[in-house]
This record gives sequence, structure tokens and C-alpha cells, in this order.
Amino acid sequence: MLPKYSIEFATRFRGHSQTNHYTTDDPIVVEEFLLELLERGHSILAVKHEGVALSTVEFDRLVKTAACLLASKRICASLGIKPEEEKYRFGFAA
Repeated sequence: MLPKYSIEFATRFRGHSQTNHYTTDDPIVVEEFLLELLERGHSILAVKHEGVALSTVEFDRLVKTAACLLASKRICASLGIKPEEEKYRFGFAA
């Protein structure tokens, strides 16, 4: 059975790049994994849904959501505040 979501990303070590794949059936896990890729600075090459690459609009929406989650996480850690206060003050929390 084909996984619902597949993420293709590249990791770089000492100037060499290696392409990897991550698969899941849960859209929330996709967002969390994209957050981890953004946090670590890995290249996001493609996101596929049931074997078909997402449109640019859908891809951008997923990356934007992951970026907002990352911003929220960093703000909460830096300011020592809870996600509810961060959402009220800055509007990033999902």
C-alpha cells in the first residue's frame, strides 16, 4: 500500500548531499517533520500526497504552517511563556 504522504529531503555532510525519504499517513506528522527539517536547515525537495507531488500552493501552505509552529516554539522558549500567551501576543501558535 502506498503511504499517504512522502517527503523527499536532502541532508548535507561535509559538502556532500544525500537524498532521503520520509513517509507517513498522518498530516500532523508531516507538519511536525517539516518543522524539524526547517529547524535543522535541511533542504525540502518535495512533498507528495498518494504519490503525486503537491501543487505549489499546497506545498507552500504546509511549509508556512511548519514555519509558524517553529516560530511559536522559539518565541515560547526564548520568552518563557506558554503557547496561549504567545498566540495572544504574537499570533503564531496553532
